[in-house]
Amino acid sequence: MKTKNVREVALEALLAIEEQEAYSNLQLNQMIRASRLSEKDTGLLTEIVYGTIQRRDTLDYYLRPFLEKARKLQKWVQMLLRLSLYQMLYLDRIPDRAVIFEAVEIAKKRGHRGVASMVNGVLRAIQRQGVPSIDDIADDIERLSVQTSHPYWLVKRWVDQYGFEETEKMCEANLQAPKQTARVNTARTTVEEVIKMLSQEGVEVARGEIAPEAIQAKKGNLAHTKAFEQGYITIQDESSMLVTRALHPMEHERVLDSCAAPGGKSTHIAERMNGTGQVISLDIHEHKVKLIEEQAKRLHLPNIAAHVLDSRRASSRFAEESFDKILVDAPCSGFGVIRRKPDIKYAKTEADLPALASLQLEILTKVAPLLRKGGTLVYSTCTIDRDENEAVVTEFLRRHPEFAPDNTLAARLPEKVRPYVANGQLRLLPHYFGSDGFFIASLRKKV
Repeated sequence: MKTKNVREVALEALLAIEEQEAYSNLQLNQMIRASRLSEKDTGLLTEIVYGTIQRRDTLDYYLRPFLEKARKLQKWVQMLLRLSLYQMLYLDRIPDRAVIFEAVEIAKKRGHRGVASMVNGVLRAIQRQGVPSIDDIADDIERLSVQTSHPYWLVKRWVDQYGFEETEKMCEANLQAPKQTARVNTARTTVEEVIKMLSQEGVEVARGEIAPEAIQAKKGNLAHTKAFEQGYITIQDESSMLVTRALHPMEHERVLDSCAAPGGKSTHIAERMNGTGQVISLDIHEHKVKLIEEQAKRLHLPNIAAHVLDSRRASSRFAEESFDKILVDAPCSGFGVIRRKPDIKYAKTEADLPALASLQLEILTKVAPLLRKGGTLVYSTCTIDRDENEAVVTEFLRRHPEFAPDNTLAARLPEKVRPYVANGQLRLLPHYFGSDGFFIASLRKKV
C-alpha cells in the first residue's frame, strides 16, 4: 500500500478535528503513529495542522473573494484550500509551485477534474493578485478577530474584561508555537542532574522561566527521553506547576485533588510531600483514573490513591474535615491554552460559559465541608475568563463565610509572578511569560 504524503495526512487530520470534533493534539498524535512519516515530515505535518487551525478565520477571509462564483464547497475542498494557502502565506521554505502542485494532485485523487481545476485556479489567482487587506476592516474588534483568527464574540468579551490593548496581546500570543516544558521529579533527583541526563541523550534544555522545578526544551522532544520514561520528569506547563506551590502540601498531610486527571498536579503534590502522607485523586472517568495511576507508577510515587468518583459526591466516600488541603482544578473553557489546543476557540460558544461557572461553583461547594478548619482550598483553571474565575470565587465566598481569601499566597509563589497576585488570587495571561493562561485562588477555612 502506497504511503500517503504529508499533505494528505494533514487534510485527513484537519477533517477529523473539524467534523468529529476530535481534540487536535490527540488526533495529530494518532495520525503521526499511523502514517509512519519521517521525522522531518512529522514536523511539517504538525506545522500545517496547527497552523491551519490557528489561522482558520484569517485564511477564510483571504479566500472569500476568490470563491464568490464557486458553488458550495465540499468540506474537504475548503480544508484543502485552507491548508494550501496557509503554506503559501506562512511557510517561507516551501515554494508556491510545490504547494499548488500537491493541492491539485490531492484534488484529482479525492474529487474529479473540475474540482482539481477550481483548486488550481483559486490558488494561482491568489499567487498573482495577493490576498485582501485586513486593514480595510473598519471595526477594531472585527479587525482583530479576523487578523488573529479568534471568534468575534470572544474578542469582544475579552475587550470588555481586559481592554483592547491587553486583548490584542493575548490574541497575538495565542498564535505563537507553545514551548515544551517539563517538571523535574524533585522527590527523586535535582534539576541539575536532569539537565545533565538529558544532555547525554542529545536533548538540549534550559531552566524554566518561572517555576524552580521547571525545564524548557530547546532541542529535542522531552516526552521521548529515558528521563521521562524512568520517571524523572513530567510534561507540564510552568503556569500549571504554580498550582501545587499555591497549595503548599507538607509531608504527612492528607490532600484531596478533586478533578485530578490526567494526574499532573496530583503527582506534583505527591512529589512535594516526598512520598509521605496521602494524595486522594478523583476523576469521573475510569480510563482517566488509569492515566493517574500510570503516572504515579512511572514517577515512583506510592502515596497516590486514585478513585473513580464525581467530586460532587465526594462526601459520600470521605468524612467532613478529613483533608488538610483540597485542590479544585476545575473543568473550564480552556481559553488559557488556545496556543496548545487551537480548536478550543472555535468549539466553545458564549452560551457554554454560564453552565461551566455553575459546575465550578457546585464542585467547590460540595468539597468545601471535607476541609479541616485552618486548611487551604485552592481553586484553579486554565482559562482567563473572569466569569469562570474571579466571579466564581466571589460567589463562593459570599455563600461560605467560613472561608476567607488567603493573603499569604504570594509568599509561596516564585518572585517573578508575585506582582500578579492580589487578594489571594493569581491571574497569568498567556503573553506575560509565554506560558499558559491560568487562574489560581487560595482560600483558607477559618479556625
